[in-house]
Amino acid sequence: MSLEVTGKLLLKYDTIQVSEKFKKREFVLELAEEINGNTYTNYAKMQLVQTKCDIIDRYGEGDMVKVSFNIKGTRYEKDGKVNYFSNLDAWRVEPAGAAQPANTANNNNYSQPAPAYNNAPANNYSQPGNSNSSAEAVDDLPF
Repeated sequence: MSLEVTGKLLLKYDTIQVSEKFKKREFVLELAEEINGNTYTNYAKMQLVQTKCDIIDRYGEGDMVKVSFNIKGTRYEKDGKVNYFSNLDAWRVEPAGAAQPANTANNNNYSQPAPAYNNAPANNYSQPGNSNSSAEAVDDLPF
């Protein structure tokens, strides 16, 4: 699942070599959302891994950016206790102005694409008044 968010680049950390085969670089986005005239601010710490660590270099702190990311979750067990943690793994960073609407109706800075469901064809069923009555257009759902 791929998600997108737009916010202000607040902090960039140095790249950390976690192990011989793994490196990561974290950064923080400031996310502001206006709801009923009140502005709410959240902070999202995200990470870039491996060859993606340098894609944040071209942006400065304070720049508005659009970040494409995936949510990664891990189960961790130690001394009989199970814990879980999540990472926001960024894989693309671009200027916020790129393909962004000039001003959204609700003025929020969050952006999330609609999910794609196996690229299913749109409207492949019959509706009243629809002249398409082929066998393919018949509702074949098992329930």
